[in-house]
Order: sequence, then C-alpha cells, then structure tokens
Amino acid sequence: MSLQFSVLASGSTGNAIYVEAENQAFLVDAGLSGKQMTNLFDQIGRDIQKLSGILVTHEHSDHIKGLGVLARKHKLPIYANEKTWQAMNGLVGEIATEQKFVFPTGSVKSFGALDIESFGVSHDAAEPMFFVFHHQGKKLALITDTGYVSDRMKGTIKNADAFVFESNHDVSMLQMGHYPWSIKRRILSDVGHVSNEDAAIAMMDVIGDATKRIYLAHLSKDNNMKDLARMSVEQTLASKGFITGESFELYDTDPSTPTSLVAI
Repeated sequence: MSLQFSVLASGSTGNAIYVEAENQAFLVDAGLSGKQMTNLFDQIGRDIQKLSGILVTHEHSDHIKGLGVLARKHKLPIYANEKTWQAMNGLVGEIATEQKFVFPTGSVKSFGALDIESFGVSHDAAEPMFFVFHHQGKKLALITDTGYVSDRMKGTIKNADAFVFESNHDVSMLQMGHYPWSIKRRILSDVGHVSNEDAAIAMMDVIGDATKRIYLAHLSKDNNMKDLARMSVEQTLASKGFITGESFELYDTDPSTPTSLVAI
C-alpha cells in the first residue's frame, strides 16, 4: 500500500494531519476538540480507533487542544520529545504512563515499513519539531510553525514527493492589521511564523524532481487569505523559473475542511 495523507485542519484555530502507510496510521497533532476531530476523520472515511498513535510537534493549544481527550478515549499512544512532554504537563490532563512515548528531536522511529524522521524547527515553544515520513522511496515532509527555514531543515525535507509547508501571513496585512505590536514582532521574528514570500523562497531550495504536491498550511485567519497566499507563492516561485502546474501543483488547506486523502 502507498503512503497516503490528508491535512485534516490547518490554521490559527487548530491543526491536525493524518498519515497512513500499509497497516500504520498516525495523527500529527490534535488541535481541535475531540468532537471536531471525530468529524474530520468521518469526512475522510477513517477511524480514530485504528490509529497507531499521535505525534506531537509542540505544546501550543492549536496543536494539542483535543490530544488528551482523544488519547484517553481511544487508548492511543502519544509521541513527543522530552521538553514537549514537560511543557504539556497540566495542559492535556492525565495521560497513562503506558501511552506516553518519547520521540527525540533529530531521530527516526520505524513502524513496520513506515519510517518517521523528526527534525527541529524555530518557534517559541519548548522544543518544537516536525516530521518527514518515508515509505518505499516516497517522502512526505511537514513543516509549519517556524520563524525561518534553515539550511539544516532544508536538507532534511529536500525533494519530498509532497510538502505541507507553512505560508502563515502576508507581511503587509500583518503590519497594517489590528494585532498589538508585541504580537506582530513575535510573528515576524525567527521564532514566529513564515510569511508567504519567505515560504516560496525556501521552497526554491527544496523542490526537487520528485516533488509533485505542495500544500500551503497554517494560514493566519487575520493576516492572510488562500488566494493571496497562493498568488504570492506562485509569483515568487515563477520569478526563479518554478512554474506551478508544470512539474508540481499548489493546494490550499482549511481550518475546518480536510483535504482529500491522496496517495504519493
């Protein structure tokens, strides 16, 4: 069986991504309520009870809101690094010891034929990390919630068949918007979020011959729009000869509607 995935929800209000290969199925983050998460699984025709586990990127509420409820209800294993476990203490309720697993940043865990690689990102959390999924020569790279994309990150995610890539804000919208300056400064900082243009600039270094699908993710509800993000990324990529629709396609994600479950 192929590597398949769906971006269940992505944005300021909650984030969750489903990934499966053969008899393994993982949820990356659970940033919506338990009821909302169940509804999202129903929409893609999958059963939460059949998950192999939940992978946690970091402790911010838009990534762990439903984590404790889902884990307790369905007796699911949770994987996070040590510092994230410590930071989640008191945020997700009681988790049984036998459900708690440490997934160190910069390591690889294998589940059957599916290899999951973790890597650190730059965000104002305890020890944020994201994941690359490897299965039978196919590669899915997830990277959001980072203030910038370093050469180290690029080396890890390079030439993925599919990317879920942060395109958080339009800089002008953010600067002109109603947020307090302290929050604007945080978003624009190296531990904040990647803008549309900076996302495209980073993509230029990681798009490879294998790359066919790029999902623009974690769009700010106040400082971005789907059409604006796609136009900005397309134009910036095109300025260096990366033409959407030739070798790869750009896809939207949504805060409450999952993307189609696709195989790569």
